[in-house]
Amino acid sequence: MKKAEIKLNVELDDKNVPEVIRWSSSDGETSDEMVSKAMFLALWDAQYKNSLRIDLWTKDMPYDEMKRFFYETVQTLGDSFLRASGGDPMAEKVIGDLRDYCAHFAEKMEVLEQQS
Repeated sequence: MKKAEIKLNVELDDKNVPEVIRWSSSDGETSDEMVSKAMFLALWDAQYKNSLRIDLWTKDMPYDEMKRFFYETVQTLGDSFLRASGGDPMAEKVIGDLRDYCAHFAEKMEVLEQQS
């Protein structure tokens, strides 16, 4: 059986606020540590039937980048759900609604105008 390892390294200031987030994957294109300004990690606890989450962002994460990060995360969650649903027509309809909301969020938060 093949195994892969994902490592996270978070440097905190004296108030436990993240200053640097680094991550690496043994199965990625590179084994080098990559630097990130924010992360969302969600895991499913099958025993208790709920999600476990870690949401972190560094103190130098700009607000405009955070808005874009939220937007892209919700968009890709929809993509993941569609793949997991196996073509369920109701899932496709609901994800269409989610895409509409994402467009609304992007407009209100002026996310897409910030693209370069």
